[in-house]
Amino acid sequence: MAHIEIRLDELLAQRGMTLTELSYRVEVTIANLSILKTGKGKAIRFSTLARLCEVLECQPGDLLRYVDTPDEDP
Repeated sequence: MAHIEIRLDELLAQRGMTLTELSYRVEVTIANLSILKTGKGKAIRFSTLARLCEVLECQPGDLLRYVDTPDEDP
């Protein structure tokens, strides 16, 4: 089943930034960012995506990755 991965951990590490700092700068709770970070989020607002890109100085494609997982036959 295909899915979208959020590369938040990678971008934070590259920028030497903590989730707490990102939360403060993006004005999104740590809890909500953690949901995105762990891949448990079902959706993201474009305004939040835009703010993440602004703060992390990246493009949406740097933050999101499409992963096509082949179906397994039983």
